[in-house]
Amino acid sequence: MTSTKNTINRLVLEYDSGIVPPPYSHVFRLELDWSKGDLSVSLDLHYTEREELSEEEIFDEGFTLNDDYSYKGKLNSVWIKPLQQLFEKTKWTSKDIEDGGITVAALEKGKDEGVKIPANQEEWQLMAQDLIQAIYETVKKEAPLKIDYRQVTDQIADCSLTVHFSVREVIFEMSGSSRVINWEYAIQLMKLVFTPDYHYELAKEEASNKRGAFINCGDGYWHELGKGVVNIDPSFDAVGKIKSGFSDLIAEG
Repeated sequence: MTSTKNTINRLVLEYDSGIVPPPYSHVFRLELDWSKGDLSVSLDLHYTEREELSEEEIFDEGFTLNDDYSYKGKLNSVWIKPLQQLFEKTKWTSKDIEDGGITVAALEKGKDEGVKIPANQEEWQLMAQDLIQAIYETVKKEAPLKIDYRQVTDQIADCSLTVHFSVREVIFEMSGSSRVINWEYAIQLMKLVFTPDYHYELAKEEASNKRGAFINCGDGYWHELGKGVVNIDPSFDAVGKIKSGFSDLIAEG
């Protein structure tokens, strides 16, 4: 089997959120081209069906009246290899995505391969989300995502994770020192962080010194894991996994 690793140099990702209701429902087209070495990107993102909502309903969900976004420019070429690797391992399906999903069109050896539907939908959707976040960071539309964490046992351990999508790098900081950690590990940990329910009525503006684990997701509020942060699904212990994930990072120093 011939490797496609060095033959793919242009991808077009098109996404439709499908049955997701407004104001969340949206479509986007993301074109990625590294045929000339640099990674050129073009993004057109459009929120749909909002005409049936009042302005107040849109604002209440944390959106604005002009969330559509377009961008043409460059992204750090560090994203090229992960795109090639994801394409190379993907299996394609003939299953329809009428309820929403992502399609991939590739240019291979200069030949347009047409629109394909990846079987690993979630991986491609996450890749697209990461790339859009990288665009937002690159143009300073959004700041890098930073999570502060405090683990209190016999002593207090404070640390933080900062995800720089623009350069595909995650920095772990503790006790005045910092190191780059594995991207996949960090992204999985970040997914876990946003899985449980956060009860803001129990949140504090300062981190506690009492025994336990506490997290600040960047909005200035500290939540106690297990009390202010609780699992949604009793069969999946996201809170426990967050604790063990950060505990491992702290143990490594």
